[in-house]
Amino acid sequence: MAANRVILAYSGGLDTSVCLKWLQEKYDAEVITYTADLGQGKELDPVESVAKGTGAVKVYIEDLKDEFVREYVFPALKAGAMYESKYVLATALARPLIGKRLVEIAEAEGANAVAHGCTGKGNDQVRFDVTTMALNPELSVIAPVREWEMKSRDEEIEYAQKHNIPITVTKESPYSIDANLWGRSIECGVLENPWQEPPEEIYEMTVSPEMAPDKPTYIEIGFRKGEPVKLDGVEMPPVELIDKLTKIGGANGVGRVSYVENRLVGIKSRETYEYPAAAVLFEAHKALEELTLDRGMAHYKEENISHEYSRLVYYGLWFSPLREALDAFVSASQKNVTGTVRVKLYKGTCSVVGAKSPYSLYDQAMATYEAGDMFDHSAAEGFIQLWGLPLKIGAVRDKNVKN
Repeated sequence: MAANRVILAYSGGLDTSVCLKWLQEKYDAEVITYTADLGQGKELDPVESVAKGTGAVKVYIEDLKDEFVREYVFPALKAGAMYESKYVLATALARPLIGKRLVEIAEAEGANAVAHGCTGKGNDQVRFDVTTMALNPELSVIAPVREWEMKSRDEEIEYAQKHNIPITVTKESPYSIDANLWGRSIECGVLENPWQEPPEEIYEMTVSPEMAPDKPTYIEIGFRKGEPVKLDGVEMPPVELIDKLTKIGGANGVGRVSYVENRLVGIKSRETYEYPAAAVLFEAHKALEELTLDRGMAHYKEENISHEYSRLVYYGLWFSPLREALDAFVSASQKNVTGTVRVKLYKGTCSVVGAKSPYSLYDQAMATYEAGDMFDHSAAEGFIQLWGLPLKIGAVRDKNVKN
């Protein structure tokens, strides 16, 4: 396959750095790298120099943090999208945005292919490939890790050393890490053994719960139509709010998860995540929905929308008609999800301790068991008779058949 000019999704890590050199050797290609700033922080500092030093003819680095939060993170938060009830989809949500920009830059630069450093057993390859298919099916996708003969990260490290590619990964610290402002994922090394407790060295966003403060931290989060807009009464932009929650939640050891995940390609993988801001916001958002959504909406959304939305994101189907249709439902469901939630953070736990909303459906006069109870208890008997009538009729039938 001819590939004269390729746009490579480039993180500056081991895989993509080796991909950059390999694409030049294998395809005699001009490689343009694309890096999205999604809140990785200092990890981006050496990206431009390393890319150019490894032979990139052009380097793109773009700040997409605000778009990432507003157009990808917040829709997933409002949908309640948490894959297998544990993964907040930090990496999965970033891929369609990066993939969209890869396609747009390929079109602008006259490239005939895009490339990525995803493995043949991972989920990200699906997300990049499918996004490209959805947005420009005429572009080719090159996935070097699916093609080259290297079989391990140790071999990639040796390749990088042979070609003088500067990398920070070593055989002694072989972790594969993906991070953005919504969360951080860590794989490989000892983490591949599900019996092995994740070592403390892998974490950056969070302190160990044992080392967290001995006194709880209380914060208040204000929501408007399902989106967080205030922290402790102060309105702030989305990226700033998440940054502050990451620091507060992380300092209290909140947001660590390690579990065996069901990947799209059919295998199980031991995954370790940390996502302090997301952990807090999911708990707070859920509590506000409990206050403002009626029973039918709440149950339908949780049982049908949230799980389906998380699967679509995880499976790389962001640019699908179904995801767009679900967004319309979610938007309608959030019109009254406005109010304030008080959260208690303590040694790795996040607990909602209070919630209020001008659109609350909670009526204390109906709920109380004290004086002032306005609930009509006499109506309950008739309601129960009608509610249980189908079961009663069935029981009578079964008794008559037996006799």
